[in-house]
Amino acid sequence: MGIIAAYTNARVLVVQVNLHQHIHMLLENLEQALASAKLWQMTPIDPQLLQSTQPFCCDTLQFEQWLQFVFIPKMLALIAQDLPLPSNIALTPMAQMTLRDQANYKVILRVLESIDNSLSKGDIC
Repeated sequence: MGIIAAYTNARVLVVQVNLHQHIHMLLENLEQALASAKLWQMTPIDPQLLQSTQPFCCDTLQFEQWLQFVFIPKMLALIAQDLPLPSNIALTPMAQMTLRDQANYKVILRVLESIDNSLSKGDIC
């Protein structure tokens, strides 16, 4: 359980947040960052592209597509069912290799680093 403080009009709002809630907020931030960078795809992808056995579906999808169509939905499903979240995760290195030339790269990278750190440590980071 972590504490997040939000400052509004000189008042401090303190909210207790568990890891599932924190990751949910980070996933929303990731979606917004991808959309701001114009990397959020509005049209669905061909379901056959999801049949890849490669990490991040790297042979069939761009990394941002994998985030949108695989990672985010799977994480949201785990959160909705209150199931354990993965604890061995490293999205940041893939983002550094594939997204470094994209607009909003630093924002996307910070969100992915927070997701990696929070899941790997099992705590809000």
